[in-house]
Amino acid sequence: MADALIPLLEEVRGCRVCEEVLPLGPRPVVRASASARLLVIGQAPGTRVHASGIPWDDPSGVRLRAWLGMTPDTFYDVSRIAIMPMGFCYPGRGRGGDLPPRPECAPRWHPSLLAGMPDIRLVLLIGRYAQQRYLPDWRGSLSDTVARHREVPTPFFPLPHPSPRNTRWLRQRPWFEAEVVPALREQVAAALGQ
Repeated sequence: MADALIPLLEEVRGCRVCEEVLPLGPRPVVRASASARLLVIGQAPGTRVHASGIPWDDPSGVRLRAWLGMTPDTFYDVSRIAIMPMGFCYPGRGRGGDLPPRPECAPRWHPSLLAGMPDIRLVLLIGRYAQQRYLPDWRGSLSDTVARHREVPTPFFPLPHPSPRNTRWLRQRPWFEAEVVPALREQVAAALGQ
């Protein structure tokens, strides 16, 4: 199974489907292995991640790792943790921040990548785009979905985006740090066998 992912990851990283509309050009960012037990599905790389090629290599990643109670060494251990955004390349900037993930990526690449990761026990759905794709029958706002995380079907765990732009959202919802983060850490530890 691991060998099957290597050519697939090379194909993903060589993707040029959206090249003409990407302001910084294509640079697909993804990490996966057949042995991974935790999958992080975010939105799309920002400019810093586009430059480094390392997912969550920005202030959002610092906050996400704090929520998970995880060091960078653990977070970037691809044998245990896979990272697959909804859009694999930086989509550009809009009036209110980065544009939405390109719609071509998830239907094109997610099914094959998921098939190559049979040991995934927990999938973190970060932000509305991931939640809409993987929880299509779920109704409610992002806040409602996150608050009701225990009702979300296994293996999914919904989270808000950890962007500094969401600091106000987090401040207005103290229940997130008090209730959701401990539950998240518990599920992550169980998925990783800790």
